Amino acid sequence: MNLAQRVEAFVSLGKNLDKIPPTAIVQAKNHNQWFDEKNIIKAIEGVSRYLQAEKLENWIKRYPLLSTPPQKVAVVMAGNVPLVGFHDFLCVLLSGHILLARPSNEDKILIKAIADLLVKIEPKFTDYIHFVERINDAEKIIATGSDNTARYFEYYFAKKPHIIRKNRVSVAILNGNESKTELQALGEDIFTYFGLGCRNVAKLYVPKNYDFTEFFEAIQIFAEVRNHHKYFNNYEYNKAIYLLKPVAHLDNGFLLLSENTEITSPVACLYYEFYKDYSDLEQKLALYTEKIQCIVSQQAFWQGSYAFGEAQKPELWDFADGVDTMKFLLQ
Repeated sequence: MNLAQRVEAFVSLGKNLDKIPPTAIVQAKNHNQWFDEKNIIKAIEGVSRYLQAEKLENWIKRYPLLSTPPQKVAVVMAGNVPLVGFHDFLCVLLSGHILLARPSNEDKILIKAIADLLVKIEPKFTDYIHFVERINDAEKIIATGSDNTARYFEYYFAKKPHIIRKNRVSVAILNGNESKTELQALGEDIFTYFGLGCRNVAKLYVPKNYDFTEFFEAIQIFAEVRNHHKYFNNYEYNKAIYLLKPVAHLDNGFLLLSENTEITSPVACLYYEFYKDYSDLEQKLALYTEKIQCIVSQQAFWQGSYAFGEAQKPELWDFADGVDTMKFLLQ
């Protein structure tokens, strides 16, 4: 199977994602109660954005060696949001390698449904896709997990070429001049997937004396998250902790804001930190270079940032942790 055939198959997959069996979506929703139908559909739409012919063709032009001999590449997938392992799935297969996929137990249904659909479109992929429990035979490793599991991965896979990803979160920079529409777009970056993804904003950097009134008014459109029992259980638990310690905080009934120099906030919570000026802000961000997945700001004014509402819409070339997976696979 040559590169053109692989690309054609994935383009066809993108056009046929509506053929994912409804039962798979129901099963995924029942298996992991964080995966409600709205977020599953959003994840599938994200896959569809990847698989547009023009995007794929322009992307692969960056890699002239996409015909290297196939190797067995293990992908240990995360399960925090639906289909979070798809980009690695795509990279391995598009580069002509054999995929040894070990999905997270939290997200094993949807990725298998997509693999089944891809094999129906191009049966030759049958020999290239394997869902496995053990990955000893792998020649290269891509693994995503917590900071604790990453230490295990780094030790266990030390002698094989590998990409090991740890916990990351995203942050937002506010300047106090944001419109209501922009703050609502920021709400998408915060609440999509209930805040469980590495591209979800977990902390706000705000100027001194920032007034959160407009922010709270804007994000009121996301109040429906309190109807999700797992999210609301986290909200109530963390609220109780804040009241018992006590921790000074702001509360709008479904989100807790507290001042904190850390960047990884619990579910249903959002940290914030004041900055004096952009020089001060730059120093604060530099402390967490290895922990920040992406930054969002008004009209993406901060260098290397995304506009509000764009954090959960990565492109093919937006590699996790800034590590080019395709280059790794072609080495």
